[in-house]
Amino acid sequence: MRSFIIVFCLILGLTGFPALGMDVSIGKITDDSALRTSVRDSWLTEVPGKVLAKPRVLYNLDSGGRVELRTEAAQDEFMVIFARELNSNSGQFPGWAQGSWILTRQKDTGAAARIRIFLRSDYHTYIQFRPFAADKCLMDVVLYDAYMVRSLPLPVPLERLYTMQLNEIINLAGNKFPRRYFEPDPTNYRDQRLFIGKVRERLPALRFANDGAIDQTGRYVYINTGLDQQEQPGLNCSGFAKWLIDGILRPVTGERLPIPPLKAPFGERGSSFTALWEKWRDPFFGLDWIRNLAAQAGATLYSPAFGSLNEIEVRGEPFSQVIIRSRTGTVVQSYPGFLENAGYGVEGLQPLLYALAIDEPGKFYLAAVNNEIGPPTTEDNPRGTPRMRQYFHVAALVPFFNEYGIFQVAVFESAAETSFNAFKSRYPGHYVSLVRVPVETVFDP
Repeated sequence: MRSFIIVFCLILGLTGFPALGMDVSIGKITDDSALRTSVRDSWLTEVPGKVLAKPRVLYNLDSGGRVELRTEAAQDEFMVIFARELNSNSGQFPGWAQGSWILTRQKDTGAAARIRIFLRSDYHTYIQFRPFAADKCLMDVVLYDAYMVRSLPLPVPLERLYTMQLNEIINLAGNKFPRRYFEPDPTNYRDQRLFIGKVRERLPALRFANDGAIDQTGRYVYINTGLDQQEQPGLNCSGFAKWLIDGILRPVTGERLPIPPLKAPFGERGSSFTALWEKWRDPFFGLDWIRNLAAQAGATLYSPAFGSLNEIEVRGEPFSQVIIRSRTGTVVQSYPGFLENAGYGVEGLQPLLYALAIDEPGKFYLAAVNNEIGPPTTEDNPRGTPRMRQYFHVAALVPFFNEYGIFQVAVFESAAETSFNAFKSRYPGHYVSLVRVPVETVFDP
């Protein structure tokens, strides 16, 4: 499978997705079951050597659209790809355009290993089927390397899917198929796109400064002391998060938030052990900060009830397994979801944000990055310092779908915009606590 992943990544190109036309709802994807039926014996069940020797062929579907039928081989497996055209008459058949259908077979025996179907023009979202028994197969639903559904038994053998219509295949799963994750409406994210644009317009006027924030009077001050910044004033990650929340609240209240209340403990966190170290280590600063900011936003924009911890903190668990990719291979591992006093493992953050974007449009998220931190025991410090979880960085994450229905995450941190890949790669093995904030299109910090 690793070779196939490399092939697809090369197809995607270094610049990411090309401009796509709007995907249609699943029920309107043009059917190619008649084509699959006509080539079943010559491509799907024929001996591997003969199939791999076939040239690629271009077909016009009776229902509309074009399909390029081809094979791609790896060391032990090969794929038979019914690649849909990416946009009408574009001449691009990447293999992950909406409606593309792929059968993976063993090179030596020709046995079927899995079928993968792309319901959206997104390489990272697909449904997959694997053999299980003579009269059953298993269904997976994968979104950005997270299993939303894993090993759901279906009452047909895998080979029966070769010629079934797509809607018939999906209907086998009944209400266990999470259709909503494959049919986002880009119009639901217009406010997010406007908000992102307005934040970007303001970024050139900002700079980073350690411990920097803007207080309720508009002065650049140090968060720790409240004293004025004397030279080259700026914002750190926490001050920048406050700047964002001030930007959506000041048009409503006419005021910026004061700094001291944002440092106050918010909700349950830590233990009797960590309480002893709060004065010296301040381990929960980032968590308290984002909770207080989100609570102010919820209470101001909605009602006081929406400022409670139950309303602002993200605790859902839409999946329990993730795919971990590395240079040595690919493994599936369990994902515990939300953990008290930690949040979510970074390895599952992208599919979590995808699910949140679908399930609660109109929100963005403040994130507090945390990990167990403590100096190691050394000769000069034989007893070391207790390792404890500390919330040391704050960022804003805005998941949305663009005008073409492509999922993206805008990342704002430390007075700048970065990228989600950079954010995720910076914190391997770390955890992130998330609080939700309503998106507002009027922005004036």
